[in-house]
Amino acid sequence: FMNLTTARSMKRAREIGVRKVIGAKRGALVGQFLGESIVLAIVALVVALMLAVLFLPLFNSITGKHITLPMEEPGFWCQLLGLTLLTGCIAGSYPALYLSSFQPVKVLKGTLASVGGAAMLRKGLVVVQFVLSTILIIGTLVVSKQIDYMQTIDIGFQRENLVYIPLEGRLTEKYALFKQEALKLPGIRSVSSMTDAPTDLDNGTTNMNWDGKAPDYIPSFTFSAVDYDYVRTMGIQLLAGRDFSTAFPTDSVGYMVNEAALEKIGYKDPIGRNFTFWGRKGTIIGVVRNFHFTSLHDPIMPLVLRFRQDNGSGNILVRIQHGQTREVLAGLENLCKQLNPGFPFTYQFSDQEYQRFYTSEIVIGQLSRCFAALAISISCLGLLGLALFTAEQRTKEIGIRKVLGAGVGRLFALLSKDLLVLVLLAFLIAAPLAWWAMSRWLADYSYHIPMGAGVFIMAGLLAFLIAVATVSYHAVKTALANPVKSLRTE
Repeated sequence: FMNLTTARSMKRAREIGVRKVIGAKRGALVGQFLGESIVLAIVALVVALMLAVLFLPLFNSITGKHITLPMEEPGFWCQLLGLTLLTGCIAGSYPALYLSSFQPVKVLKGTLASVGGAAMLRKGLVVVQFVLSTILIIGTLVVSKQIDYMQTIDIGFQRENLVYIPLEGRLTEKYALFKQEALKLPGIRSVSSMTDAPTDLDNGTTNMNWDGKAPDYIPSFTFSAVDYDYVRTMGIQLLAGRDFSTAFPTDSVGYMVNEAALEKIGYKDPIGRNFTFWGRKGTIIGVVRNFHFTSLHDPIMPLVLRFRQDNGSGNILVRIQHGQTREVLAGLENLCKQLNPGFPFTYQFSDQEYQRFYTSEIVIGQLSRCFAALAISISCLGLLGLALFTAEQRTKEIGIRKVLGAGVGRLFALLSKDLLVLVLLAFLIAAPLAWWAMSRWLADYSYHIPMGAGVFIMAGLLAFLIAVATVSYHAVKTALANPVKSLRTE
């Protein structure tokens, strides 16, 4: 607003000069311009309220909130009006002081020149606006890339087409029958079970022992109990050994470990080696590749999988053939109603549960794009105001240059160069600030994208293109103007 107002100062210079000549005091002029700014802020308040009412349902749906405008509260209106008046006064203060300082003699003679300090303030405002915009552009790009990385990274198991059903009611005692009948349904590849959800293993223990373990070495392990066919159903890569199998009765004291657990244990050839879990001595029968059983915020913990011997609670895991989800769910529902009529049929998709880990990141990504667009729009308005002001100040100079043979391209470069230098300066300030802020945000993830130069180059080019597009129209318009109109005297 400051830049746009001062950019149009040439249009009001003679008005101010005439007012001062006929006796208007500077205080009256300041009051007039502040009043105009406050009236504009009030009009903006009305428009803003209508937009808030219009877009609030969309905002609530994106964020999962239930925010409402407290229209019936007097305090809300008092705060809103106070904020509007404060905004109007702050935004209008500099233009009011600047416009009211014009000397009538210089104005009416047409010798009004730009004040150095005023020019620096206008340029500083543009730089600050583009610094904020560039930071938001970089932040939006980083968040988008991290979200894409989280959605496409290989997490170590096949999260698509994996359904789990809670083991509850009579299913706990009829699980074997359920598995037998479910495998007869078309579209089901395998069935297993475990005591936890596949993407929510948070059980921890230090009560483990193995050959060669130092007495003072007490690492923490995550653990879960699983049924036969667990590796196949989950789609986990088996690096050594085998899965739990009905062909081996000794699997009741067998254990599978992941790579992180094997690193803690230290066995070079782990298959068949002794391992004790909660005082139950057994052997390691298999080693699975590391897979993410919590969000990417956390590192992959050492994991021990033991054989599930009880009929307690947990989850039934069902691997579905691609493209047959609807038919399989209908069959599973009928089967559950037969075996467990006292409980409703409920299920969860593994990939959907995995996505819920990152609900806040997805919301941040959506909101950051909106706020970046708003910040860019405001920055462009500030840059446009500076372009208008520059063109107004250099009208006669441009006319003289055209008369002397300067082409449109040269004049365009002359008008745009200083403005684009400000955008470059803003980028140089914004880049390290954005790097620091986004590095701290990415530090919350144990697995994240690298902060490469590509993001900054893309953001810089985008900011530069936006700036060029903003100043191009007015710069070209000024360069094409008839020099006769620019140089004529009145």
